[in-house]
Amino acid sequence: MTSQLTVKAVEEHGNHYHVRFRDEEELDNLETPDWAADLAESEAPGSDVRMGEDDTDKWVVQSVRVPVGLVDGEDDASRKALQVVTVVSEHDAPESE
Repeated sequence: MTSQLTVKAVEEHGNHYHVRFRDEEELDNLETPDWAADLAESEAPGSDVRMGEDDTDKWVVQSVRVPVGLVDGEDDASRKALQVVTVVSEHDAPESE
């Protein structure tokens, strides 16, 4: 549930802020599914999302990369990343992925 999701870290790397919500070790099969990438791009152009399967085999967001030019600092990057998580979380993974 996104309302309980908290930002664990925000780091600026080149032209993106990397906003992390979960540690990589918490998830299996880390990747960026096409359907999630499309949703992230539609919510925040230039953003991408990294997801993995939790212990219930449900796809959840591990982190979001937000372009530096799209936001005004780390706090704004966190807010934009949470918007991306909300949009992605509202959609179920297609059966084919």
